[in-house]
Amino acid sequence: MSSSNGAGRTAIAGFGVAVLGIALLYVRGALFARHWPLMAVQAGAVGLMIWARLTFGLRSFNLGAAPTEGELVTAGPYRFWRHPIYAAVIIFVSAAAASRPGLMTFALALAVAAGLFLRMRSEEQFLLQKYPGYRAYIARTARVVPGLF
Repeated sequence: MSSSNGAGRTAIAGFGVAVLGIALLYVRGALFARHWPLMAVQAGAVGLMIWARLTFGLRSFNLGAAPTEGELVTAGPYRFWRHPIYAAVIIFVSAAAASRPGLMTFALALAVAAGLFLRMRSEEQFLLQKYPGYRAYIARTARVVPGLF
């Protein structure tokens, strides 16, 4: 198996774990915050996701995480986050878990984050191969938390 095949499979598995975690949070009635400050955090996460999607443009989603055609996007929220859409999802489910504390809720939120981190690492393997400037972009841009990680 080539490294790009492995990265693609890892990306798909990570995405599957994240989607399953979100679905289970929804089924348990724990996906949406019930306290207004955490609702505001979730609204901000949705805003970040929309901003990132609009900045990214008409490129399609690729389940295997291989980059779509076009230049490396470094504008909009991509100035601060390498993965603002995944960051938004992690923020959203973290606010949900904080709103409904419990072992299962936290475990599901952690599963979503872990799945997305797998996907991010896989995507970055592809991006390093496709864009010569991606390594410099990594050095100046946070993966998920600006200023930290």
